[in-house]
Amino acid sequence: QAIRDYIDANYYPMDFTLDGIRDSYMFNETCQNTVPQALMAFFESTSYEDAIRNAISIGGDSDTLAAITGAVAECYYGIPQKLREQGISYLDKRLLGVLRTFEEKYPPKVAEL
Repeated sequence: QAIRDYIDANYYPMDFTLDGIRDSYMFNETCQNTVPQALMAFFESTSYEDAIRNAISIGGDSDTLAAITGAVAECYYGIPQKLREQGISYLDKRLLGVLRTFEEKYPPKVAEL
């Protein structure tokens, strides 16, 4: 709640719910109309996967929304090991190298079940 209050006071008004915008939300590439929605998807979530599903459920620029939401959700919940393994299996050799280099500096948070 403290994070949400800080964002609301200093960056974006968080005076909406996903249910309240789901029917009318449309693709929008601006920060002002993507970041708050992605954060709300996290705030209304109960797990990493739930956060991603929330982000996708509102439509619009779903891949960007899910990427932002997922980054925040990973920090808070961690990524379930099976989802992580499945995601990694889609990476080619070059992208796997980029991931490994990044994770050497910033280790991932894997959820404990």
